[in-house]
Amino acid sequence: MRIAVVVLIALGLTACSSGGSTSVPTLKVSAASSLTGAFTEIGKAFESTHPDASIAFNFGGSSSLAEQIAQGAEVDVFASADTAIMREVVDAQLAANPVDFASNTLQIATPPGNPANVGSVADLAKPSVKVAICAAEVPCGVAAIALFAKAAVNVTPVTREPDVKSVLAKVIADEVDAGVVYVTDVLVSGDKVTGVAIPAGVNVTSTYPIAALAESTNPFAAQFAAFVAGPEGQAILAKYGFGKA
Repeated sequence: MRIAVVVLIALGLTACSSGGSTSVPTLKVSAASSLTGAFTEIGKAFESTHPDASIAFNFGGSSSLAEQIAQGAEVDVFASADTAIMREVVDAQLAANPVDFASNTLQIATPPGNPANVGSVADLAKPSVKVAICAAEVPCGVAAIALFAKAAVNVTPVTREPDVKSVLAKVIADEVDAGVVYVTDVLVSGDKVTGVAIPAGVNVTSTYPIAALAESTNPFAAQFAAFVAGPEGQAILAKYGFGKA
């Protein structure tokens, strides 16, 4: 009898332990590196209004993030700096129903004080000016190449970086005279760089889409994507210099 009672108690404890667990897995969000500052703040705002949610961000070049997703990386939400890259993910049936939530334009970043006196896109074509841009497969690289085409200038970069934060790092370290980055990157860098505006007539606009991944079972995936596109997310994005989609 005593043995039977012990067994029943043990089974009861096991049932309580398994049935009482209501923890939600961490929401894994892969996002373009240019979203680092804005999404970090958006994540905190989301967690404050969703106490059971916990977010882990993976920031990087959109093309690299898409490749990670295609190779089976565990991701719940993907935010790209380029609609074409998101389309590839959707066409592979890895995500569905993306929503455009922000836009961004380009700006030239130089070391503080602009020692090379870069005043326009045309100045980037001077042999004496060392220029950094993103790699051709990355959205900021695609945009930079389109910018040079629109401005009818032939620019030979000294380096092509994996993402826009890496371009910015080259500028801040004074390893190049100028880098083609997003307006938002210059804004968040403060006095670490000097920004040179690009006329609207030749500038390039990038649109940012977001989507929950098809295989995600996290209950907060769709909610986070909606939060980003909603009023509170939009207000934070505007503070970081992003435009409307």
